[in-house]
Amino acid sequence: MRENKKQTYVIGTDHAGANLKDFVMTFLREKGFSVIDLAPQDTQRVDYPDYAKKVCDVLKENPQYKGILICGSGIGMSIAANRYKHIRAALCHDAYMAKMARLHNDANVLCMGERISGVGEVESILEAFVDFEFEGGRHAQRVEKLGDME
Repeated sequence: MRENKKQTYVIGTDHAGANLKDFVMTFLREKGFSVIDLAPQDTQRVDYPDYAKKVCDVLKENPQYKGILICGSGIGMSIAANRYKHIRAALCHDAYMAKMARLHNDANVLCMGERISGVGEVESILEAFVDFEFEGGRHAQRVEKLGDME
């Protein structure tokens, strides 16, 4: 069920997700995961597509990595990330969504909204995302079809 502890997570945020970033990074590191921080280091206004691109570019070169993108609602980051063919970004506002994103959709990027989910909810979302792996089976053909879409 739990992913390999050697898993690396690449984090990107915009200004509206910057405050949640430290919590997410601490959570992941305490679980034994490696973290690459590509987020801005302050809350000065930035554009979310730029940070989604940074994370997606790293995942293209390192398909074994997973990404986490945070903005105010999570919507902008998920739209931006899903523009990339190799990305399956899931906007998750609760643990069930994160679990299903991994089990059935093989999501490789978790998107969250700092203005939507509190720290307790974010912790349960992260726990589900890192605890579950893709089931494969009947879902594999569906995920493969996603990769063929333009």
